[in-house]
Amino acid sequence: MRLLFSAGRPVRLRSGAAVVVAAGLLTAGLAAPAFADDDPPQTDQLWINKPYEQTLPLGTDGGQPQSRILRVGLSHDNENFTVTDGRLTVDVSDLTGVAEVTWPDNCTPSGTSAVCDVPVVPTIGSGYKHQVLLTVRAADGAEVGAQGRITYEATATGGPDGTLTAPHESFDTTLTVGAGPDLAIDPVADIEAGRPGDERTIPFRITNNGNESANGFTVKLHASYGLTDLTRYDACTYTTTDGNDYAPSNRAICTFDQVLAPGDSFELPEPLTVRLAPHALNERLDIGVEPGDDAQDIDYQNDYAALQIGAENTADFSVTGDAVSGAAGETVTAELTFKNNGPAWLGNLGSGDPVAEVRLIVPEGTKVTGVPSGCSPRTLDGGYYPKRTGAPRYDCDLRYWVLEDTQHTFAFSVHIDTVVPGATGAVSIHPPYGEFGEYPFAFDPDLTNNTAVLAVN
Repeated sequence: MRLLFSAGRPVRLRSGAAVVVAAGLLTAGLAAPAFADDDPPQTDQLWINKPYEQTLPLGTDGGQPQSRILRVGLSHDNENFTVTDGRLTVDVSDLTGVAEVTWPDNCTPSGTSAVCDVPVVPTIGSGYKHQVLLTVRAADGAEVGAQGRITYEATATGGPDGTLTAPHESFDTTLTVGAGPDLAIDPVADIEAGRPGDERTIPFRITNNGNESANGFTVKLHASYGLTDLTRYDACTYTTTDGNDYAPSNRAICTFDQVLAPGDSFELPEPLTVRLAPHALNERLDIGVEPGDDAQDIDYQNDYAALQIGAENTADFSVTGDAVSGAAGETVTAELTFKNNGPAWLGNLGSGDPVAEVRLIVPEGTKVTGVPSGCSPRTLDGGYYPKRTGAPRYDCDLRYWVLEDTQHTFAFSVHIDTVVPGATGAVSIHPPYGEFGEYPFAFDPDLTNNTAVLAVN
């Protein structure tokens, strides 16, 4: 399943080939966890990284079917272990009459399977690259709709027990023979170290890799809030979202009547450019293409790209506490205020996670009796607390984006059980995961204003 240009909150993108995050994730559940160096866990797991599905086009005008590359590889979780001698077993017995496989040099075939060598197995977050490239194409005489499955097993040397085994019968790729257009966007490199005010040119070309013509097509552009001045084309309509419910953005839908025959390519009438706004920070440009005339693209995995564009900028987050007073038995309102002092905005556009959370440690002698929306009760160490009121700690999530001048106040109802002169509770800002200081806000130039106090009497 894939979600393109959703009007709602951004989500991690899933295609048939892999799980994608505009932020660069590979396969769901395979990200290597971070562990403290002085207390490494004695566990590890071997994984097989492979495409979920692939469509194989028939030949054009009766010619030989086109080939596709399946990128497969091994990885493991725990960077504290060295894992070597990976052996990936690939079984293609189910492809008879559906597809043909050409084995790479690091695979030794035997009948309808092969064992592929991976001398060093990396962790998924250490510059991972797929190690086994399988070339596949539709079999001669295969018909549209024919399906077959490749299955995988793997072992490696290493880990706490000396041997790692990938979960049995858990990894496969479905191949389907298809016919139709296949509009593919050429790979576009991310842009790093941009500066506010820069204008950047985005290389853009699409090619029909299918075996039938595309009778017109639509290009969709979705630029995040920090990207402005999209190139104007006569074939496009442009809209801007208001940012009330979702992060503001600029969008364009472009319709072209041009026919793209198999093998033909298309480029925009003039180069696609975009400008980094003064409030730009971690930006994203989504590009998608789909054939016209209600045609079905036979391989939707390559008709979408999420380009990350980074700007050298800062966003100064701050939090303000409160000072309240009252007699024993009274209930008062305490307001904790988050503010982004800019100059940049911030949006977690890939994950949709909150940009930050505001934390309150409840002052001595008081009890929270009214909890604002978005705030969760916790034990002091962050564990589960069974009741919404009366907790010793509250973590309050912000939205997944804040503009360069966003200010948000969380108003708590605080009952004064006992007057404790000078009682204070800690107020602080944190990333959505981890303790303050463990994963600091790298974009925040001043961490001293990320803490405050709630003073009572």
